[in-house]
Amino acid sequence: MNDLVNCGASEPFALRVMGDDMAPEFEDGQVIVIDPGGLVKSGCYVVARLDDEQAIFRQLLVEDGQYRLRALKADLPEIVLERGVEAIVGVVSQRAGRRRREHKRYDT
Repeated sequence: MNDLVNCGASEPFALRVMGDDMAPEFEDGQVIVIDPGGLVKSGCYVVARLDDEQAIFRQLLVEDGQYRLRALKADLPEIVLERGVEAIVGVVSQRAGRRRREHKRYDT
């Protein structure tokens, strides 16, 4: 988590997906690019701080002013972001892959 805090406030950075919580859209081991200045909106994929030590990658849902994080794996519970948008580190702007067909942009 400290590495996320040390990144420049507006500089995009890359993270590797760990686990299958976001499959099939994001597979274990894929690289995602996070844009700290990206547009935060319901349905986008984000990295958020749960506390000082823990960050998480999920899909953001915004309903009635409440910010929730959802895994694409159906059996995992949603997480309510008590601090709302302030907890969001950045928005996923693209996914990299070994083959061109695995590359995808999310900021268009």
